[in-house]
Amino acid sequence: MKPILIVAVALTFNIIAFGQGEREIPPAPGKYIGLTQKDFLRSKSFKSTDRIVGTYYFYWYNVYTKEHIIDGDGTDALTTHPADMTDFSYTSVRWHKKQLMDMIDAGIDVLLPVFWGAPSEHNKSAHLHWSYVGIPPLVQAREELLKEGKKPPLIGMFYDTSTLQYNNWGLHIDLTIDFGRRWFYATIRDFFSMIPPQHWAMIDNKPIILLYSAAFAKNHDQSVIDFTKSQFKKDFSLEPWIAREISWKVKADSIVAWGGALGLKNPGVASLGPGYDHSAVPGRTPLIVPRENGKFYEQQWLKFLKRPSNFVMVETWNEFHEGTDIAESKEYGRLFIQLTRKYADMFKKGIKPPVVKGKYTGAKSISISFGKINQQGIVLVENDDGQTISTKINGKEGRAIKRVPGFGSYIYFIVDDSFKYADAMDLSVEVEYYDDVPGVLGLEYDGSDPNAPFNGAYTRSPETIKLTGDKTIKKATFTLPQAKLLNGQNRGADFRLVVNAPSFAVTQVIMKRK
Repeated sequence: MKPILIVAVALTFNIIAFGQGEREIPPAPGKYIGLTQKDFLRSKSFKSTDRIVGTYYFYWYNVYTKEHIIDGDGTDALTTHPADMTDFSYTSVRWHKKQLMDMIDAGIDVLLPVFWGAPSEHNKSAHLHWSYVGIPPLVQAREELLKEGKKPPLIGMFYDTSTLQYNNWGLHIDLTIDFGRRWFYATIRDFFSMIPPQHWAMIDNKPIILLYSAAFAKNHDQSVIDFTKSQFKKDFSLEPWIAREISWKVKADSIVAWGGALGLKNPGVASLGPGYDHSAVPGRTPLIVPRENGKFYEQQWLKFLKRPSNFVMVETWNEFHEGTDIAESKEYGRLFIQLTRKYADMFKKGIKPPVVKGKYTGAKSISISFGKINQQGIVLVENDDGQTISTKINGKEGRAIKRVPGFGSYIYFIVDDSFKYADAMDLSVEVEYYDDVPGVLGLEYDGSDPNAPFNGAYTRSPETIKLTGDKTIKKATFTLPQAKLLNGQNRGADFRLVVNAPSFAVTQVIMKRK
């Protein structure tokens, strides 16, 4: 998400001395509060067993004021661009209506406006007040489509938790104290108070809320979720359905991971997207995941369809800053709308993609070595927690771990799709390595353990290898029972070596069918 500059207002002495509780949280801005069950007679709800396609909806653009269109230095703020800039504004019913109609074409069931509202942003002069201004035109647009006999997507909430740290009051919110919990809940309350309940997206009659990263909270614990559910039921007569982002150390109804535009993530609520390019965002380290004219997007959908959950979020509908949009654009036309419809239909019909045929179809083994013969069906891939450097050991080429502060040490590998002959396979991996210093070596693979992170993407091999540090090249074998290899790990990897040692190098990896 594109960062925003916020000028913090000066804090009074009382706030500095006595803490966040000195700020008064304003009442809800909308009239849809104090609801009873009768207010939901016109509402519809998904079941937890339904297959749902959602998308993140960025509505912060305003062609009339140039908000989120032109940067402060006068340069173009967008990496990709809408096909039509007419009424390109969160204030425009016409613009919202066009987006909803295109979402119908794309097969989208739920849209989640990216809500930057907070108790500090109620004032019209607040930097993030657009979050409130943009909701009524969206609601009106949906109501008009319903009157025309259309079936636009329902509206859930994506709580952009950036406001826990960056807000008009200049506060860093602690969610373990009373004021912080009330602030957190008030943001959710504000959003739903502006939307008639017949427009709410719900699962099992629980309004859908997805959370962004916990990193913006000063502190957090389970009490903030429990408080929110309790208060929401008092104000709206329903308990919310909350999916926590993976960084939240709490219990919730489900789990979601931000970053699906870089590659499929599926810890519960899946996320996938068309690629990524934030070239237009000032101050960012360059990061581009090419769209390949839709090929990358299709690959992520196909991976998802091999092991689908019941809820998938497309990341994003229209985040033009980071180039993750699937909305109609100058650069790609309606290509990604059409692709989304194709794969959304496959998902809802329960269609699984066929096994890929290729170079390694029927092969008994594949390998990667770091000498003259490099990859033969296995590819090394780098990640923040899995960086390596070239090394030579006793005349053999290898890859040594490169430790990065704050991260673990892993070595990631991708298996060629044509080797993956079944939904679940019994495999083994032979690792040739240099035993440099004492430690432990393990292996995690995209498998079938329902208790492993990300729906089994980090299933642990039964074997653990003790490193003695005797300065010799050795071999170790790991078994991979019921391996799925659906590219569920970081950077689309299928398995990774788990290194618990100060230094380690691998010279060859061979995967075999059992």
